Amino acid sequence: MRKEKVDQISQLDTPKSDSEIRQVWRHLRKNRMAMIGLAILFIFLITSIFAPYLTPHDPVKLDLINAVQPPSSENLMGTDWQGRDVFSRILHGGRISLAIGFITVIIGLGVGIPVGTLSGYFGGKLDLFVQRLIDIMLAFPGILLAIVVVAILGVGVEQVMIAVGISTIPIYTRLVRGSVLSVKEEGYITAARGLGIGDARIVVRHILPNCLGPIIVMSTFRIATSILWAAGLGFLGLGAQPPDPEWGAMLSRGREYMRAAPYLTTFPGMAIFLLVLGFNLIGDGLRDALDPRSRRYG
Repeated sequence: MRKEKVDQISQLDTPKSDSEIRQVWRHLRKNRMAMIGLAILFIFLITSIFAPYLTPHDPVKLDLINAVQPPSSENLMGTDWQGRDVFSRILHGGRISLAIGFITVIIGLGVGIPVGTLSGYFGGKLDLFVQRLIDIMLAFPGILLAIVVVAILGVGVEQVMIAVGISTIPIYTRLVRGSVLSVKEEGYITAARGLGIGDARIVVRHILPNCLGPIIVMSTFRIATSILWAAGLGFLGLGAQPPDPEWGAMLSRGREYMRAAPYLTTFPGMAIFLLVLGFNLIGDGLRDALDPRSRRYG
């Protein structure tokens, strides 16, 4: 009997998954900029996944005889200082950038959600300790914290993923804590506690589902930021190492040839710009679509 009452109460406040997803998608489809962002992301995903089949050249094979050749029918985006096909390196570099973006967010979510949930739900000394630790991490600019971690762990793609992921943890922890503090004061949560429902079930069944909206929106923006930070670390020589085709590293070496071969910086720069723009447009669209007030009046 108690279980039925709690489920009835929670159904009034907990979003219905199927209908909620349809409403979000219906509202998202009306947002042209969000659809453009989805199209950009789709193109990058497809070209990155099928890069070995779409590129006519090996992205790491040297051809010094044809070094620094302008775009042509043979090399659509020209060749770099070692004769490697820029188009092939751009497509394969998308794999690295997307992997860094998604994995760093997974690291942030994997630590930030449980820590933020425990901190916000139980409060007290645990919350005080967690928030002071988060304050210390936030005292460092995110990119600087990532550089410090890379300096400790060493350079490389895996190290960049860990470094940027660690710098993302305090952001997710604060976000989840704030959402939990808001949701746990709702009437159905109070009713569930009064009926003797355990804390674990309340958190998993009724609190976290109502915190998903802000988490999803933040994740799209954080993927974009992680890609930018990874490119920045690669530009500084702290990310992917040669001969890996990473966009930031391509920009770093290409700037030496900006006058003679501007395409060496133009194409990697445009790839970073478009991919980050795509995620930001999707994030803006999701922010509006997941807001009930925006759906009501939109």
